[in-house]
Amino acid sequence: MKGILSCLFLFGLFTTQGLTGQSAISVSPDEDVARLLNAFIQVNTAETKTEGWRVQVLATTDRQRLESVQAQFKLNYPSIPVDWVHTKPYYKLRAGAFQTKQEAERLKYTLGRQFDGVYLVKDEVNESELLRMF
Repeated sequence: MKGILSCLFLFGLFTTQGLTGQSAISVSPDEDVARLLNAFIQVNTAETKTEGWRVQVLATTDRQRLESVQAQFKLNYPSIPVDWVHTKPYYKLRAGAFQTKQEAERLKYTLGRQFDGVYLVKDEVNESELLRMF
């Protein structure tokens, strides 16, 4: 039994000495991967979101109706950005990107004459979107 214990002790002593003498490992990524990571970092730091307002033009379960209204909206208001979100079961068509509720009210009033059920919604908007509005 003593022989087994002394063998285990010597084995442990020799294996731990080998582990402490290891050097640090360095890994360098491929140039294409590094370039892609840098581009990803630049895009994500450039796109800052802020709390803002949009005008919801339509909420429907019919995607064809959504696409039809969106096409009509783009034809009538080409300078106003419009996009839709899908929150099951509804497709929601939203227009504009405003920093304050008062700014969004102007568009709501204008669109309310053409579309039924227009209302304001809080949303996170990119700061770059805010610059394109009125």
